[in-house]
Amino acid sequence: MNESSHQLRLDRRTVLKSLSAGFVAAGYLGLDGAPAAFAGEAPRVLPEGKLPADGRLGELKDLDGYFPFTPSKTPEQWKQRAAEVRRQILLACGLWPMPVKRPIKATVHGRVERDEYTVERVYFESSPGLYVTGSLYRPRGKKGPLPAVLSPHGHWNNGRFYDHGEARVQAEIKSGAEKYPVGGRYPLQARCVQLARMGCLVFHYDMLGVADSFGPLSHELVHRFAKQRPEMNSPEDWGLYSAQAELRLVNVFGLQIWNNIRALDWVLSLDEVDPQRVGITGASGGGTQTMIMAAIDDRLAAAFPAVMVSTAMQGGCTCENACYLRIDTGNIEFAALAAPKPMGLTAANDWTRELETKGLPELRQHYQMLGAADNVEGKYFNFGHNYNYASRAMMYDFFNRHLNLGVEGPIVEQDYKPLTVEELTVWTAGHTKPEANEEAERKVVRAFYADAVAPIKELHPRDAKTWQEYRRVVGSAFQTMVGHGLPAAGDVTDQPVREVPGEGYRAVGLLLRNRTHGEELPAVFLLPADWNKQVVLWLSDEGKAGLFDDAGKPVEAVQKLLAGGAAVAGIDLLYQGEFLTEGALTEARKVKNPREFAGYTLGYNHPLVAQRVHDVLTLVAYCRNHSTKPTAIHVAALGKVGTVAAAAAGIAGKAVDKLAIGTGGFRFASITEIRDPDLWPGAVKYGDVPGLLSLCAPHPLWLAGEKEVPQLVADCYRAVGKAGNVTLYGGSDEEAAAAAAQWLLA
Repeated sequence: MNESSHQLRLDRRTVLKSLSAGFVAAGYLGLDGAPAAFAGEAPRVLPEGKLPADGRLGELKDLDGYFPFTPSKTPEQWKQRAAEVRRQILLACGLWPMPVKRPIKATVHGRVERDEYTVERVYFESSPGLYVTGSLYRPRGKKGPLPAVLSPHGHWNNGRFYDHGEARVQAEIKSGAEKYPVGGRYPLQARCVQLARMGCLVFHYDMLGVADSFGPLSHELVHRFAKQRPEMNSPEDWGLYSAQAELRLVNVFGLQIWNNIRALDWVLSLDEVDPQRVGITGASGGGTQTMIMAAIDDRLAAAFPAVMVSTAMQGGCTCENACYLRIDTGNIEFAALAAPKPMGLTAANDWTRELETKGLPELRQHYQMLGAADNVEGKYFNFGHNYNYASRAMMYDFFNRHLNLGVEGPIVEQDYKPLTVEELTVWTAGHTKPEANEEAERKVVRAFYADAVAPIKELHPRDAKTWQEYRRVVGSAFQTMVGHGLPAAGDVTDQPVREVPGEGYRAVGLLLRNRTHGEELPAVFLLPADWNKQVVLWLSDEGKAGLFDDAGKPVEAVQKLLAGGAAVAGIDLLYQGEFLTEGALTEARKVKNPREFAGYTLGYNHPLVAQRVHDVLTLVAYCRNHSTKPTAIHVAALGKVGTVAAAAAGIAGKAVDKLAIGTGGFRFASITEIRDPDLWPGAVKYGDVPGLLSLCAPHPLWLAGEKEVPQLVADCYRAVGKAGNVTLYGGSDEEAAAAAAQWLLA
């Protein structure tokens, strides 16, 4: 703000001088020059029919957007940014904090002998009822420690069993995409065979719902889900893609990444594996898994994601998307998280075709900034979407150099005898395939969630030390879910628009602008005749209209605050008041993708609850940094907006002094529709409404709408030595607002 900005001054002449030009421009002065009144209308700041100039009202971003990467200027800046993005990925996967890792009891059987390598069938549970299934290639005649390569296959028909077909491979050979009939017909096996011949142990494992992974989670469910299933979406009985699953961050993408992590755990447990020389490679959807694993797991020494990483389409399958995953980030930045470790990329005539001019130059700049300029490489091949011979040859050379295989080049694939489906499948006599039905799905997702939430329950604060760890994990989770912090001084500006005189106060209408994020909020400040230097942010489910009764006068509670000398501020949060052209929002917005999966929208755009938290933080920052220097900023919010206020206060920290919250007994766990405007993915996992309130400690907290102080809240306040800072209101709903106002003035 600057000195010409509207200030919370008490002198009417000064206020009118600074505001009059705005009144005239906005058309709000009557013919006699007197300000128009609020009486009998909602308190508008903008002309009727005009919406705020807020970027969030524009088109939603989706997986087909543009996702550039801007490298950090220094390693120190990148360290902070990398931690934020890595946490965002883990949270989206349901892996923040990391779930309980149960001992792996792998079954390895059915060895097939070949001249230079062997292949064995492997399966084990990564979580109760959730299986990793695959083929283990071992080089013959090699002594450990051996380099190892994880090989997630991607969206190839039948996965590990993929057969390109004789006719098609002949065309591939003719075009130069493939070199040999066998390798071209069975390209997934080809790369495993060649790496084994180069001395690597290779674990080639299934995508969920593909090849041997058909089981509790079918191919149709994992990769083609399109319609919500009401029978799988109640608080007591839920499955994947439901609102209940999203509230707990249980999704196909996360389960698939969990299988990758457990695959790496198992490979590293093998005595013959060199833990310093483990790489990963996959194409298409397998490229997504490769890229994400390299981003989040530093046990990997090198990664080669093929035909996936680009600034364009980010991954179209339900198994490649999750709520929060790519909000304000994308695949190029995910690839950057592997730095300074070696990263190899290929592109083709698909969404990756512009890699060499969009994405790769920035990655090279990024690696150079980190002192590892030679550790990133990428190349476009003039073929369709593939992991063909040309791409595989580049990959062999990449791992030869970066895993120190010591193979003399050039490396050329040799012919081999492919394994049949009967030789590959892990489900043979004595090895029963898991059953596939909705009940099995329920058991899998509930078991995974139980292991995912167990570490959070263990964080329940008991003292100051455990409180700090609880706040680090749970507080940072909510911070990631919100996505914005408290704006800095100067980030929020104002445009005074309108003033209306009242009895013992003035109502001033203005527009608050968050310049960093392109957000604009209609606001009303009620200024008492004798200001006590305190400001109460009065939030309601009706927006700033909640400050006034039907006659245009302040409601009783607000009158009480004004009489006590406090200034009162109200705003329209996103899709309240002047953000609406019709009635209240009944369904959250969604992208044009017809498939009923929340991740297609909320993987790229903040949930509405989080966006409203942004608005409260904007208002807090504006008041806290105002040139009139208020001595205290209090927040009052009764209704569903109470959860928004609690989240904002937890993030704002010392910028807020006292907090009066009415929850109305609301819990996110009651939501059963993915387009419910109040859906906030992850909220249930991190404690629901009590979890939000717990992070408000040690703020003085007045709490209504609860029969008792939730145990988590009481324990957190007790842990920080402020058990007496929570006041539970036990009166009637009708008198709650006035009671909150009285408490704030005390």
